[in-house]
Formats: sequence, structure tokens, C-alpha cells
Amino acid sequence: MNTRSLLIISALTLIMAGSVRGADVQTVQISAAAKGGIFEGIGAVNGGGATSVLLKDYPEPQRSQIMDLVFKPMFGASVSTMLIEVPGDGNSTQGSMPSHSHWRGDANFQRGYMWWVMREAKLRNSALALDATAWSAPAWVGNFWSDDMVDYYIAWMRGLREVHGLELDALGCHNEKGWNDKFAKNMRRAMDERGFGDVKLHGFGNWGRSKLDFLQRMQEDKEFADALDVVCAHTFSEVPMTAEQRAIIDQLGKPVWNSEEHVYRPGFDCLISIVKCFNENYIVSGATRIINWYDIAGVYPLEPYSHDPAMLLAREPWSGNYTVREALWGYAHYGQFTHLGWRYVDGGCVKLDGGGSMVTLRDPSTGDYSIIIETKDAKQEQTINVKVAGGLKKGKLCLWTSDARAQFVREQDITPKRGSFALTVKPGTVYSLSTTTGQQKGGFADVPASRPFPLPYHDDFEQYKDMAAWGYLPHYTADLIGCFELVENPTPKSHSSRCIRQTVGAHTLSWAPEWHHYTILGDSAWRDYEVSADVYLNPQDEAGVMGRLCDVGSGYGVWAKGYYLKLDDQGRCTLILTRGKLDQKELIGDKEQQAAILARKDVEIGGEYTLVEAQVAGIAACQWHNLRLRFLGDQITGYVDGNEVVKATSDHYRKGMAGLIVPQHERSISTPYFDNLRIAPVGNTQPRGSQNLPTIAPIG
Repeated sequence: MNTRSLLIISALTLIMAGSVRGADVQTVQISAAAKGGIFEGIGAVNGGGATSVLLKDYPEPQRSQIMDLVFKPMFGASVSTMLIEVPGDGNSTQGSMPSHSHWRGDANFQRGYMWWVMREAKLRNSALALDATAWSAPAWVGNFWSDDMVDYYIAWMRGLREVHGLELDALGCHNEKGWNDKFAKNMRRAMDERGFGDVKLHGFGNWGRSKLDFLQRMQEDKEFADALDVVCAHTFSEVPMTAEQRAIIDQLGKPVWNSEEHVYRPGFDCLISIVKCFNENYIVSGATRIINWYDIAGVYPLEPYSHDPAMLLAREPWSGNYTVREALWGYAHYGQFTHLGWRYVDGGCVKLDGGGSMVTLRDPSTGDYSIIIETKDAKQEQTINVKVAGGLKKGKLCLWTSDARAQFVREQDITPKRGSFALTVKPGTVYSLSTTTGQQKGGFADVPASRPFPLPYHDDFEQYKDMAAWGYLPHYTADLIGCFELVENPTPKSHSSRCIRQTVGAHTLSWAPEWHHYTILGDSAWRDYEVSADVYLNPQDEAGVMGRLCDVGSGYGVWAKGYYLKLDDQGRCTLILTRGKLDQKELIGDKEQQAAILARKDVEIGGEYTLVEAQVAGIAACQWHNLRLRFLGDQITGYVDGNEVVKATSDHYRKGMAGLIVPQHERSISTPYFDNLRIAPVGNTQPRGSQNLPTIAPIG
């Protein structure tokens, strides 16, 4: 036995028979006869942006290992539910995901990677509950509460069932977009009439102090109350349920779910805060399903929330490297000790006198039970005396602990005597006790080492023979707004057979404010390099290449910082510096004063600024032309068809990623094609990483 185990056994005092006397002892009695809500799962969101877009590009076996660590029962996080974003082409924090229906009449249920994520998750855990809701929606829907939105949801559920063989367990009305009683009624009616009567409808997934304002309307309108199977809201850890709200919900006979909790913390603090959040969501607010945002960070580090919320970082598909965060084991402290359909034991769900919390759950069919304890806010050791009454399984309990030094460690079993045991718990520690068996700290020893994105890089998109098998998405790109998807080339005889196209031609019902439609790839450390692509412009189109991208916004807004070179169908070529979101209050004084502010190195002022513009002869719509943007020190040069067209001196941004961009206009958005994407080092820059990319398996 190791030294740490001996120390913990000593800190636990002893697992002893009978009760422990003393003023610092809290006695808790648990019984199968105690009341308690039905446990409906703990888990995480996959969505709220393209949170796992890079996961699809991982080689095997690493791609399967990542999925095992999150979804395989009794292995890693072992989550019992997940909430999926119904993709809608718009920005929803970490970029956008392609809709199954870009325009009215469009229906493609292979587009995107979310279908694959759900299939893989269910393959690992057939009991996993699938929940879903939309952040954004295509423009043709009109508004979020329309009959078209009802049809949009129904079509997505039908695709999930008929194309992928998966059944949805629950559907949310919308993510953080207010509430609408008429929509809930129409949605419930449509689900009942079109074969989805078993799917629970929950509403309304809002946050803040007004998030449950619709409860009064539910009391007044029986049809509205009947339409919602579940009352849900976000972030009960920030704004808990009030006693009055709980009383109304109890009167309505509805369960409560937290469809998005936020635990944005580093290291072990994230682990213990997740367990505290799960415990207190039930103890304080009565939530029986708690879902955190989000699960797998398959995003570039440049993107917002790319590290702390996630349980696992999967940022390097070209290397196969990934990292398990301590947060994952917070989920495991619940996921490996509970199952859907268990019941909370209210007498064993309490705040601890010395700081912390304790939740007890039981299996109604076997009498197995589990206790999850966290002591995040405790200042000193405290003893809990647990008395086990009738109906619960007798015998020993396994014990697993986590603290800042080591996570998810198996300790010595506990054997109650004469129906009770005592446990002395330390501050800043998580404990899971259970009569169940089979728990393990899963992991893999063959995780490849991290390495930079390989340069030079080239994709002519010819490798995607069956585009549906790849979800119509090329490798390594991450769309921030819009959809850059694989399509047939409009001129296959004169060019290649496949390319990519930005296919969203209208402003979406985006969850967050929009900017230009663009996609990114590469390495934030790149300095001197050139990025190029062939572009095919439809009439009135614009298209561009981007470089030295060092910021893509806060999540609520995706204004980039970097440079881009754009070309329109009239031959106008423009080199632009973009400094992110512009706050007009920062630009004071006359034009001369404003120019002086913009030139200062110590001030970061948002907005877009034309560095240089030129007219290029021989450019027209429905032609292929090559755009190339070159960075060498403070010299930035733009080329069209190999000819230098624009040149500027700017050292505002010295390094950053590459990308493709489609500038938006007030009323319309271009839908150009791109081909032969190339990124290569220039000057004295040496190629970064190996050019030998791993073999990637299709997801279709």
C-alpha cells in the first residue's frame, strides 16, 4: 500500500461500527423508504459551437480512445446523458456547424460531424440519454418561434432516426432565446402527431434571474403546462431555484433539469467544483439532470473557452496528441457510481455542517447505493456518521477519492457494522462510495507526443472521394461563421473535381452577433509564411485568404484580429487589417486625432482598415483565380494569379493562424468556391513539423 493510501486511511480515522460521538459529527440516515427525485443523468454539451470539430480528424486509435474516455461506462467520465446542438449555420460561441437544411427544401442528414459523435457515443453506451436543442437556425426559418422552426426540428429528428438509427430522448425549445408558450404547444402537438410522442420537450434553457418567468403562465394555461414535460434552465449554481419556484414546479408535477451549467475553472478546482455543482443542483434547486458546457475541446487554442471548461483537450489531430484534464474525473465521481433511473435519497442529500455537500442515490431494483461527497468549502476535517436503514444493500462499499495531488484513486473498502459507518473527510477532497463494483481509472499509454501543425501544407480536396463519408467537411478547418463544405467543382473539366464552398448565402438566426463568414486552420505561432487558394467568384461575390490571425473574438461575437486579402468579381483587390470588434467610443476627436490613436502601439482599437487597394484587369465572375497573401517581417504582399498586386508595411500582428474568408454585405453573403489551399513558410522560416500526416478514417 502506498504512503498516500496510508495517510488517507489515517485521515478517515477508521471505518467503525455504530455511531461516532462528538460535537463535530454530523449524522445522516439513509433509507430506501426516503423520498427522492428520479436521477436523469449527468453529462455535458457537445455543441454551443463546433466544440469538437477537430476530433473528427484524429487518427485511430486516438479518436476511439478519446470517445472511450468520455462515454464508455466504468472507464472514464462515464457520462449518462449528453446535450447536442442542433446545428444551424450560425455562430454559437466556438464557431458554427453546418445545418441539415441550409435553405428551404434542402435536406442533407450526412452534413457535419454531430451525427457521428452521437453514433459513437451510443455505440459505447446504449443507455446514454440523447438530448438536443438549437442555438442558431438558417434564415429561411424566419424566427425561432415559427411553424417553420417546428418543421426544422422534426426534420432533424427524422434524419437522426431514419438515416442514423438513433432515437432522441428529449428536445429543448431553444437555447437562451426567451420563451414562447405558443411554440411549446405547437412543438408538442407536432411531435405527438409525427411519431415523436415519446420525446420529452423541455423549456426554456435561459439564464439569469428571469429564467423561470414562464412558470406563472404555466399555472394559468393547462395546455402550455401539458406541452412541457420538463422545466429547464441554466446555471443554477449562479442563480439557484427559489422556494417559491420549487413550490410551483412541484404543484405542476414537473421535473427540473439544468440544461447548461458553467464550471470554468482550472485544474483540480474544476473537478471539485463540478461535483459541488452536481450535488447542489439537486440539494438546492431540485435538478435531476445536470449538464455542463462542454465535453471535448476539439478546437484550436486560439478559440474562446478552448481549455478550462472541457474535460479533455483534443487540439492536434495531425499529431494524435490529446490531454485529459482533471475535470474528467469529476464526472467520473458521479458517472461510474450512478445509472439513469436511480433515485435520490433525500435524507442523504445535505449540506455538510463544516462546509461541503453530500448526495446519496440508490438503485430501486437492487438496493445498491452510492454516496458522493465534496468538501470544497470546508476549512477543517469533519466526521459524517452514516446510518443505513432498511431496503439498501448490506455489505462493503468501495471508496474512490480525488484531491489536488491525485485524482480518482481507489482506497480501502468500507465495511459498515451494525448498519452504520463513520467517515472523517478532509477539506478540498471528493469522495465516492458505492456498493456497486467495476469502477476503474481508464487511460491509454500510447498517446503520441505533441508536434506543430505541419508546414508546408496543401489540400486540393481530391482525397474526399465520398464527400458524405467525411460529413462534407475538409480536414483541419474550423468554421467560425457559415459553412465551408466539400462540394463538386463547378468547372470539373478545367479544374479539379472537388473543392469547398461557403454555402450559407443569407444572414442566419445566429445565437450571437455575426461578422464575415470565415474558417481557420494552422498554428498561432506562425510568423513568416504565405497562404494561397484558388477562388471562383459567382456574380457579385467576394472571397479572400487570411493570415496572422491572433484572435477570433470572445465567443459572443467572432470578430477576428489579423489580416486578409480579398478579391471581388470586378477585379478590386484589397488588403485589410482587422482589429476585432470596433467600439466607436474609443475613437474620439477629429480624423487626425483618430488616426493618431489608431497608430499607437499601446492601444488596441477594433474595426477594419484598408491598408492598400488595387484594380486587377481581366477578372470576372465564373472564373478561377489564385489569391496569395505573403508575410515576411513587416512586409505584407498580396498576389493575384502569381502577380504582385498590393503591398503594405504593417507590424501590428506578427504571428497567427491562416484562414479563408467571405466578407458579408448588409443584405447578402457571397457563396464562392475555394480550391488548392496551400500554406508554406517563407524567408528564413524553417518548415514546422513532419509533412507526413496520419491516415484519417471517414466518419460516415
